[in-house]
Amino acid sequence: MNSEQIKKELDKLPKSPGVYLMHDSKGGVIYVGKAVNLRNRVRSYFRISTKKTLKIQRMVSLIDHFDYILTDTELEALVLENNLIKEYSPKYNTLLKDDKTYPYIKVTLGEMYPRLVFSRTMKKDKSKYFGPYATAGSVHDMIEFLSKIYHIRTCNKALNGEKAADRPCLNYHMKQCDAPCMGGLSPEEYGENIKKALIFLGGNFDPLLKEIEAKMNDHAEKLEFEEAAKYRELLKSAYDIAQKQKITEFDGENKDYIGIARSESDVLIQVFFVREGKLIGREHFYMKGALEETDEETISSFIKLYYAGTPFLPKEIFVPIQLEETELLEKWLSDKRGGKVSLKSPVKGQKEKMLELAHQNAEMLIKRDEEKHKSEEARTRGAVEELARLLNIQKADRIESYDISNTQGFNSVGSMIVYENGKPKKSDYRKFRLKTVEGPDDYASMYEVLYRRFSHGINERAEDNETSFSIFPDLILMDGGLGQIHIAEKVLEELGVDIPVCGMVKDDHHRTRGLLFNEQEIPMDLHSECFKFVTRVQDEVHRFAIEYHRSLRTKAQVHSILDDIPGIGPKRRKALMKHFPTIDDLKSAEPEKIAEVDGIPLNVANDIYEFFHKDKS
Repeated sequence: MNSEQIKKELDKLPKSPGVYLMHDSKGGVIYVGKAVNLRNRVRSYFRISTKKTLKIQRMVSLIDHFDYILTDTELEALVLENNLIKEYSPKYNTLLKDDKTYPYIKVTLGEMYPRLVFSRTMKKDKSKYFGPYATAGSVHDMIEFLSKIYHIRTCNKALNGEKAADRPCLNYHMKQCDAPCMGGLSPEEYGENIKKALIFLGGNFDPLLKEIEAKMNDHAEKLEFEEAAKYRELLKSAYDIAQKQKITEFDGENKDYIGIARSESDVLIQVFFVREGKLIGREHFYMKGALEETDEETISSFIKLYYAGTPFLPKEIFVPIQLEETELLEKWLSDKRGGKVSLKSPVKGQKEKMLELAHQNAEMLIKRDEEKHKSEEARTRGAVEELARLLNIQKADRIESYDISNTQGFNSVGSMIVYENGKPKKSDYRKFRLKTVEGPDDYASMYEVLYRRFSHGINERAEDNETSFSIFPDLILMDGGLGQIHIAEKVLEELGVDIPVCGMVKDDHHRTRGLLFNEQEIPMDLHSECFKFVTRVQDEVHRFAIEYHRSLRTKAQVHSILDDIPGIGPKRRKALMKHFPTIDDLKSAEPEKIAEVDGIPLNVANDIYEFFHKDKS
């Protein structure tokens, strides 16, 4: 669409609320926005006098056409904008880099015998939810602890008060469950323990701590030291859980505190979760495409993106600056929560101190991650750039390395690994079963592998079929010395491919000490990132080749033994090989376990079991 056509479309825009979508020449959505007045908002992008950020300037230069969706209100436009951003992930919208969901403890109060369940979603049901918690591990620890203390069932059987099992499970015998599945425990008796668990989850730890301590002392006085030790460990666990829930306020409300920090390359949002007046966790998010935005714009975008997806909404959300869209966001959040949600920006008192703490944590995290990123950059990208300088080649962004593995010449296999920008690209790794070479001839095997790899790539390129084979490396890094280098150079010359080939020079202990390139040995600093990178490549290509060879040996072993068992044909043999990774796994399996394999009836499973155990009877 040319400028004249865009101008005509702009003239047709209504002065109504709605959402607009900017498209590039390929039809892709590159930006989604909302407006109270579509006509004024969309026209502003194309007005020369309007001051725009570099990001918006780049976006506008790519706009081929736009369309829009009318809504009745600005609030409806906000909801629709959120949904469309989530659907299209437009390049020029601010996005969350991580689409995280948070762990909760769900108490299934709608069941006759409620359970404590790990959940990442919050539904409007009869259950009660506690959280969100900072980590999944903390949720699992809490559930395990409370289940042991209060004998809360961990099974998922649908219990209705009548006997639902022939015998109780192991938890009953370990005195960690009172077996309501056997029908001998009333819902009222079971419910007393659930009430105690709810009190603990709600943050009132004292009743349980006192109860455990009393039992520990009672057993100690009776000289029942083993039982006393058990309660001592439980008491320690209870204290650990209680102390993790640091008290920060005393009004018992649910609040979120949002902090923001920036570096040269990233914008980070830190959220503190306060539940029932206690700081129960924190989480951080990197914001994609927010570098050229103001803090206000970024925080507004974060609120829309994050709270559109989280199942729990607090009563109050505290932000470091007053937001222009406060009233609109409060209405949207309140509708979503089904109750009043306030967006506040305190300037003094305890709440302002909590906001400052969130900001300080955000600053600390972004500095830490920036240092980590720089270290990782030196270890990966920096290492391959150093390698390219050392060899005096233009670049070494993509590197391939090869290895051969066999057992005295049998089951020969080749492996190809790929590194891009100093990191392994495992999706491009390839395995080769040797077809033309017999016996332990590593040079002939390497020739076959390289010839197959590059001839395949040449064919793919000729057919304009882009695969990992059609992408050629900037450098081939051979594990061996001159012999392997010459094999690789011979293959490339025959195929008319120009790729530099480098080998590794080993010391007397078969450790790399330098590189071999253009018939010359190039020494390396053994403490450099480049040297560490080359040894990582060497170790990785060996690992990949050996693992492939080992898997073939195992399958061959299983294959040969299973051939000797009556009643096992190709179909059943294949099913057994797929189900049992090794022959030892099959040998140690009971008939009932073997019969779980698709197509293996119990009588055949018994025959297999007898075959492996007949000599022991």
